[in-house]
Amino acid sequence: MNTTHQFNLNSVTKKLPKHLHKFIVRQPYEEYTAQNQAVWRYVMRLNTNYLPKVAHSYYLDGIKKTGISIDHIPKMEGMNRILKEIGWAAVSVDGFIPPNAFMEFQAYNVLVIASDMRTIDHIAYTPAPDIIHEAAGHAPFIANPEYAEYLRRFGEIGSKAISSSRDYDLYEAVRKVSILKEDPNTEQATLDKAMENLNEVQATMGELSEMAQLRNLHWWTVEYGLIGTINNPKIYGAGLLSSIGESKLCLNESVKKIPYTIDASNVSFDITKQQPQLFVTPNFAHLSYVLEKFAHTMALRTGGLSGIEKLIQSKNIGTVELSTGIQISGIFTNVLSHNNIPIYIQTTGKTALAFRDKELIGHGVAYHAEGFGSPLGKLEGINLAIEDMSPQDLKVYGIYEGKRTTLTFEGGIKVEGKIITGKRNLKGKIILISFEDCTVTHQKKILFKPEWGIYDMAIGKDIVSAYAGPASPKSFKDLHKVSTVKTHKITYSQAALTLHQFYNKVREIRESNELDFDMLSQIMESVKENYPNDWLLALEIYELVYDSKHTLESFVLTYLENLVQNKSYKKLILSGLELITKKELVL
Repeated sequence: MNTTHQFNLNSVTKKLPKHLHKFIVRQPYEEYTAQNQAVWRYVMRLNTNYLPKVAHSYYLDGIKKTGISIDHIPKMEGMNRILKEIGWAAVSVDGFIPPNAFMEFQAYNVLVIASDMRTIDHIAYTPAPDIIHEAAGHAPFIANPEYAEYLRRFGEIGSKAISSSRDYDLYEAVRKVSILKEDPNTEQATLDKAMENLNEVQATMGELSEMAQLRNLHWWTVEYGLIGTINNPKIYGAGLLSSIGESKLCLNESVKKIPYTIDASNVSFDITKQQPQLFVTPNFAHLSYVLEKFAHTMALRTGGLSGIEKLIQSKNIGTVELSTGIQISGIFTNVLSHNNIPIYIQTTGKTALAFRDKELIGHGVAYHAEGFGSPLGKLEGINLAIEDMSPQDLKVYGIYEGKRTTLTFEGGIKVEGKIITGKRNLKGKIILISFEDCTVTHQKKILFKPEWGIYDMAIGKDIVSAYAGPASPKSFKDLHKVSTVKTHKITYSQAALTLHQFYNKVREIRESNELDFDMLSQIMESVKENYPNDWLLALEIYELVYDSKHTLESFVLTYLENLVQNKSYKKLILSGLELITKKELVL
């Protein structure tokens, strides 16, 4: 499918790199049922009534500023018209997307919205991302400049976090479970098998990767964060804001409250269960402080041997930046070290070279299709690094075009060949030297042979940075994998479709402001006879006839009172009745 037809570019989304376009889908607005719309309205009415008492004071302002309707599931186009005024945009995606891709969208000020809508069976909480969670949970606080900047910065740093090879397995396992749980037609045996796989993956993750740690920080702030004091915290996390069940339970004493620090990066979570503890930040500025503190521990800023080793373990495209600023992007497969310092790095397969995030002309993946290797550090017995040598120094040490030379590096890497050209950075420092008829060895091991062609040697005494993804997004066309497991399109029975028609009729009556008691009575009779467990439509009808003194009023209330005996619905029905009657009820 041509992604250009899936969404309309605006001033924010036109900055997105093309490799992210494949995650964007058209919002399936016509597929939302009238029951979906009623679920949205129920949750939003409860939230806007209850959350101002327990959420950060910005919540209601954010709802208004981001153009989120209480009565109708928002359309992406409408949200975008308003979001672009605060420098953000929203795009529709299919459920969970890979963490690095999610972070990258955020870095470009784009809110990723899973466009599916939770079913009535999961009205209080859903393990799958849905439009209630994204639009009504995340969007309101984007209107707060300080928090919005935290999100953008998190995306910027998070998109560079190095994953382990197991992180993608975990993502796929979580995605599959969330999809199966949200589909009412899923067989229990299928769900049990998916849960067994998820538990197995979680149990064998090993040491937390940078991405896993950042995912934890994201969860305990953006998703499940509290703000204020330990004794009187307020909600700002989208997971809590969008869960009418957990937004009430989370403030109970049974849920432990912990001051938010960098230690939260090592506290993992289970997306399928309610959280036993939550972290409290004193203010939004503290979030950015902790994020920067964590960023200082990442290979992005520390580089070195541990940085390249993390990239090798990840088995994904990553980048190392050397002290001259040259950037090498590809799948790193080997590093040689001496005294715990890297002396040679090696990629396998497509590799690209860049400077300041722009690919060096002639050094893309087509040219470096088989991989790239280069020594690091200073030359043996010479205190001056090649990058720091003046033209005169270079001549003295035999490093100039047309010269056949032997360069022996500290650590024992030997490069023998004829220099044919070089590239310099903007400050005039050499960043790349190309040789012909070149042999590269380490002790007795041959690293490059003359018959392999031109040898390009990156110049740099240190690895100053190592991070996930390429330096230039344009270098690699197929970044990030799109999951082959798609969100299920729910197949409804004829009975369910008829029920949805009733929901639609009740909505039409409400929006017409003209009560049709005969029609409402007929619908209610059919609900009682054919859908004895449907409480939400009865609640919508009761809202319309409440205080009307019509016989239908007492009929519907009696029906709801009987349904309250079912513990599954009790809280939901009572909350809805309290909203209608404006008084607490005990049934």
